[in-house]
Amino acid sequence: MSSSSKNKVAERILGQLKGLRERMQPGEEPLLDIPGIWDRKAVETGEAGEAGGSMACDIVLTNRRLMGYAYTAFPRERVFLDAIPLAEITAVSLRHKTFEPMFRELLVRSRERKIYIRTSRRHVEALYEGLRSAIEEYAPQAQSALEQEESLPGASEVAEPGTRRPAPVYGRQDIRTAFESSPLAITLLLVGGLALEVIGILAWVITKSAQTGGPLFFAGLLCVIFSIIVKRQQR
Repeated sequence: MSSSSKNKVAERILGQLKGLRERMQPGEEPLLDIPGIWDRKAVETGEAGEAGGSMACDIVLTNRRLMGYAYTAFPRERVFLDAIPLAEITAVSLRHKTFEPMFRELLVRSRERKIYIRTSRRHVEALYEGLRSAIEEYAPQAQSALEQEESLPGASEVAEPGTRRPAPVYGRQDIRTAFESSPLAITLLLVGGLALEVIGILAWVITKSAQTGGPLFFAGLLCVIFSIIVKRQQR
């Protein structure tokens, strides 16, 4: 991409995302902006980090950092900003989970934390390629650690403190999950439960009989409750 094209992209992103310009570092320019979900966890514990767990936001790739950014003006002004410097990235993996037809996941890892970015297939492919190009061009010291072949077993393990950082995985993964605990199954259960509740209420009102609409309503209610329980257990 030419310098003029990069400048146009940077100005477009800075113009669209209110408040982002003031939070750029000296010499930092945005390269790519996509919508997504930013989820930060600590490597050691696997628990949500100080950024507050999952957040729907703009995923912004710059020549210095990969960041999640969101600006909210109502009901009060709030800014979400979490970032990982390109030079600190030790692993990048594009993950496809079974039974997730709409979303893909990009795992970006450093020594201290893991960032899970969930977005559409088209957007995650663009981010994957853009991140790799940005690391190669702007953080060559990190690129040498990202040249391992995609299929190397065990390359994604975290290095022990004080040891030399191993070459990490930089590739793609297919992750198989059980259907009953997949986001697709939970969504179908939730939507189906809500539909049963609506049908049950309508049948109750039309027939004026609790014996007709009641079982449908309570079956739907149980489906909704069960879907919420399963979702919470996955956190």
